Amino acid sequence: MTASIFDVVVVGGGVVGCAVARELSHQQLTVALVEARNDIGAGTSKANTAILHTGFDAVPGSLESRLVARGYELLRAYAPTVGISVETTGAVLVAWDDEQAANLTALSAKAVANGYLQTEVLDASAVRSLEPHLGPGVEGGMLVPGEHLIDPWSTPIAFATDAAANGCSLLTGFQVTSVAAGAETTRLTASDGRCVTARYVVNAAGLHGDELHRRFGFDGFTIHPRRGELIVFDKLARRLLGRTILPVPTAHTKGVLLAPTVFGNIMLGPTADDIDDRAATGSTRAGIDGLLHKGRRMLPALVDEEVTAVYAGLRAATEHSDYYVSSHADARYVCLGGIRSTGLTSSMALAEEAVTSLRTMFRISPKPVDEIRAIRLTPLGEADERPYLHGGTIVCHCERVTIEELEAAINAPVPANDLDGLRRRTRVLAGRCQGFYCSAAVCANAAAASGRPMSTWMGLP
Repeated sequence: MTASIFDVVVVGGGVVGCAVARELSHQQLTVALVEARNDIGAGTSKANTAILHTGFDAVPGSLESRLVARGYELLRAYAPTVGISVETTGAVLVAWDDEQAANLTALSAKAVANGYLQTEVLDASAVRSLEPHLGPGVEGGMLVPGEHLIDPWSTPIAFATDAAANGCSLLTGFQVTSVAAGAETTRLTASDGRCVTARYVVNAAGLHGDELHRRFGFDGFTIHPRRGELIVFDKLARRLLGRTILPVPTAHTKGVLLAPTVFGNIMLGPTADDIDDRAATGSTRAGIDGLLHKGRRMLPALVDEEVTAVYAGLRAATEHSDYYVSSHADARYVCLGGIRSTGLTSSMALAEEAVTSLRTMFRISPKPVDEIRAIRLTPLGEADERPYLHGGTIVCHCERVTIEELEAAINAPVPANDLDGLRRRTRVLAGRCQGFYCSAAVCANAAAASGRPMSTWMGLP
């Protein structure tokens, strides 16, 4: 840390918190980002459907609608400049019965109300011409050409790297357990006794955002975790799908979708189960069986393909149908709460929102353009040029990751500290064998690059 008292401390190192830290680091401020886990982007942000949404199906006039539309434009422009992989595949909203088909015109009008004008209602034959492998029963569809695929792992890492390059201090393993507000500053204390002092605080704590909100003395929302389970199919299945297949949404969820990924796989999910445990990210037999049942109807050939991985993420659902964003000048505090599955898309717009709120509380001056340091990550998408094409020693053959990539990730400004961090920075261990073949070699090379015992990389005491 370079400041004893920071102008702003951002709590939460997910994609939203990292976006806020990046935006603040481009101002003439001292900034710190604190994260409870040992790495940024290691919670909800790593387990989502990885779609850059147009916002066509948001509630018109809602805060979410405005921020998703703005975030879509911001992130679509930013991603190519820093090495975040993005693919423009488009999406088709598929109606599987007459009632859903009858709703397509209203959904198209809803998109127009949200400012998205490129939807096109299709009959069943047009849908099948676009996606010939779909199962029987298609009654129609709606084309949404602007939906993109995005790398969800690199996005928070890029934001955090950008923030660090521009002076932001990153503190991981910092789980806030107490808040002590003074006349001009607020002191945040972590479970391990570390403290930071801030003139202003931004709450981007995700699943624990309501708990931090109450520590500041406020109420207004409660997180009700919504678990979403997903299945990732092998890259050989990619030929079955040209674009994202979206269901007709309900009031509770956007439903189960089929989506290609920038890594070359196909993803099926998510489920939507409201639970109480904020750490219950394990997959369930019922959830996986339910997804396979729906997948067999939607894309029958897919369920005969090999499964690479299953995983689950928790969304920060609340009792409200919209984001919960508030600012409290007397407490020098901004809350970005209840940011659900669209948070990846809206992250940069939420960052703008936070800075706008802070501007009303105290004077903020942006850094001159020539003082903002640019950063660049190595893109992870299959459509991008991967490092192994230029040489190096491959250690993970499923994903063609080199030893040199591991070394770079371990020695990066925002470094990987464990195997999960390496996976999200390089794709190592994320392929067909899930590390069965290469994990020992990966741990050995990580130990050599980091100077830490191999046992720590293996997760041993």
